Amino acid sequence: MEQSKKTYTVEEAKRKLEHYCAYQERCHKEVIQKLIQMHMIPEAIDVIVVHLLQHNFLNESRFAKQFASGKFKIKHWGKNRISFELKKKDISKINIQEALNEIEEEEYLELFNAIAEKRIHSIKESNVYKKKKKFADYFLYRGWESYLVYEKANELIK
Repeated sequence: MEQSKKTYTVEEAKRKLEHYCAYQERCHKEVIQKLIQMHMIPEAIDVIVVHLLQHNFLNESRFAKQFASGKFKIKHWGKNRISFELKKKDISKINIQEALNEIEEEEYLELFNAIAEKRIHSIKESNVYKKKKKFADYFLYRGWESYLVYEKANELIK
């Protein structure tokens, strides 16, 4: 037995997507994926995306800034990881750069140093090289710049 697909008029889809975007910042890619899941035709998708842009429900620059800020403050990601994840969402280079520039350099380094101090005590490893590797792997995966990571590893692990 085939399940009937829910269909939406352009107006219904607009309202649904307004709520989707108002609830949380979204990027163009997420909105388009959502509309495709709703079985909207390409022409309708274009109309709805333009509507969302015109009424400021969709704003790539605002999305990028909020994404970067959240991932930095909550997940403690470094700039490389934030940049990589934004690229995966098809965010423009300009918006990525603007978003990263919003992160204060002083705050960035303070957070890195604080996490590094905490992290170093949680690594249970007596071999200096293995300890440095574990330390570095942790921060590189989270997208912190390699020069920061290795400098800190050499400073803290002797």
